[in-house]
Amino acid sequence: MNTHQVSQLKSIRQEITRFMLKYKFALDEMETKIEILKEEFESLHDYSPIEHTKTRLKSPESMLKKLLRKGGQFSFEAINEHVKDIAGLRITCSFVSDIYRVSEMLQKQSDLNVIEVKDYIKHPKPNGYQSLHLLIEVPVFLSDRIEQVCVELQIRTIAMDFWASLEHKIFYKYNQDVPQQILIELKEAADTANALDHQMERLMNKVQDIKNSKSDSDAEGINSIMVSNQQFTLPAALLQLLDNN
Repeated sequence: MNTHQVSQLKSIRQEITRFMLKYKFALDEMETKIEILKEEFESLHDYSPIEHTKTRLKSPESMLKKLLRKGGQFSFEAINEHVKDIAGLRITCSFVSDIYRVSEMLQKQSDLNVIEVKDYIKHPKPNGYQSLHLLIEVPVFLSDRIEQVCVELQIRTIAMDFWASLEHKIFYKYNQDVPQQILIELKEAADTANALDHQMERLMNKVQDIKNSKSDSDAEGINSIMVSNQQFTLPAALLQLLDNN
């Protein structure tokens, strides 16, 4: 490899790195947003609709393969236009209602631009797959410019995520050629997971009703607050003011 070829390779490598970094930064921003929501709910409501998150970046090879399948010519502009799932963020929630709650909170954030919503919960795929998909543009503030970067969000319950993970493993094992009987049983398993989601949500609502019906006169711990695992005692003057009111 001559000096010119080495120089070209270094330039290409730098461009690919720059291209991948903006998607990584977009995921970082989304994870920060999710962590803020999660901590807010845990601090103020003793409950968070967000169980956990998982991120992934497509490899350059996977991006190129998808671009070629779509008939695009190789360029970074073409990848931006045709490959929308380079950056992926999966949010796992406890209950189905939490999925829409989290989605609504994110869609209300003024710096995020929702491009597309696909609701596979209200309209499951034929194989039983359920999830809420959103394509969102995230502003990434680089040293010399601001770029709007597309991130694919998948929001699902624990049961939906469990089913999707195992379904993927089964398809991988059979190299996509899954026997019909197994497909039938996978669909039945998806229906069972869906029924479990609704049953657990009904139980949660009953527990919440019981909790709400109890007297809130218990003052234990009422004179302090917790912020980011740090406890603060409320000033006595403030407590006295409340007593006077």
